[in-house]
Amino acid sequence: MNYQETTNWMFNQLPMYQLQGASAYKKDLTNAHLLTAHLDNPQEKIKCIHVAGTNGKGSTSHMLASILHEAGYKVGLYTSPHLKDFRERIKISGKDISEEFVTNFIHEHKHFFESNDMSFFEMTVGLAFDYFAKEKVDIAVIEVGMGGRLDATNIITPLVSVITNIGLDHTQFLGNTLGAIAFEKAGIIKPNLPVIIGEYTPETRSVFLAKAKECNSEIYFAADLISETYPSDLIGDYQRHNKKTVLETITVLNNQNEFKITSENVKSGLLNVMKNTGLQGRWQQLREFPKVICDTAHNKNGLEIVLNQIQKQTFEALHIVLGVVNDKDLNEILPLFPKKAIYYFCKPNIPRGLDVLILKQKSASFDLKGQVYNSVSEAYHAALKNAGATDFIYIGGSTFVVAEIL
Repeated sequence: MNYQETTNWMFNQLPMYQLQGASAYKKDLTNAHLLTAHLDNPQEKIKCIHVAGTNGKGSTSHMLASILHEAGYKVGLYTSPHLKDFRERIKISGKDISEEFVTNFIHEHKHFFESNDMSFFEMTVGLAFDYFAKEKVDIAVIEVGMGGRLDATNIITPLVSVITNIGLDHTQFLGNTLGAIAFEKAGIIKPNLPVIIGEYTPETRSVFLAKAKECNSEIYFAADLISETYPSDLIGDYQRHNKKTVLETITVLNNQNEFKITSENVKSGLLNVMKNTGLQGRWQQLREFPKVICDTAHNKNGLEIVLNQIQKQTFEALHIVLGVVNDKDLNEILPLFPKKAIYYFCKPNIPRGLDVLILKQKSASFDLKGQVYNSVSEAYHAALKNAGATDFIYIGGSTFVVAEIL
């Protein structure tokens, strides 16, 4: 199989949360351990930082990778989901994994994957660890897919664990209280290894403290320890919290004497995240007149901050290109959106995309009015056509909506 055929096989033959949702969720780590044993445990050959959280874990992971890159290290970065190409998930020092490595890896292990019913996510994690080990990275930043305790990445022993924040997302898997979700995320805390917490509430703080005590782990609450941050090319309001988390993580990493990262490395790394890592879709400006911003925020906590930032902008009229996936709680997110805006409803082009007529109907019950379009691209072009030079266009609601216009 060539690269296209290989990734098509990966997407179509095996459970993949990005496309299917609930049916792709595995409830234990048996397969992950089976796979890494088959691959001769590559995760044991690399030093890691493990990053979990409801929001911000992608930005935090990319910031950490950028800073470590500026410090001169060969840095692996594993994140999900991808926006345009599968290879975005696995990078070394900002360069995507090669098509050849992906196709060779799948070809070599395809029979094993099929006979052991490996999920898309499990074999992608195996691919990342195998690649990082073979390429002898100095350190790898590993982003959790979902949750933490039962996530396929949770077979690593990191130098430090990071939990950015806790919000109500994926509640059908992780629980429907902040405490229950914090328990799942806290599952990445490892015995005698430090953990950094970004944001917390009284409810989640007690969960983190209990788990850290059980593991005899030093725990650091970045929000309490870091007051000053540095500028970054990631300019979303929510990045302020992520930067604090990153700065405390770097401090703890430096204290371990494994790595030497200067304040100049930190400053330069934060200013060059997109250049060093290729990160896209975080309060990303696509045009100036009209101003067009896209953002991958897709749950209540993330959207609240993004929509507040929109209200701080200066514009004549607001145009919102909106699409969501079908497991999104619309009663929770639609009340956040401004009534004084023109909506362009669309469906992201994946099986999990919510039918656009349902989205329009549900939006109308919250006084959000607009037209239905056949695709994200059609909705975006309609917004561009209708918007004046001093208007503002926001594209969001789902990672997959953003992916289609980048």
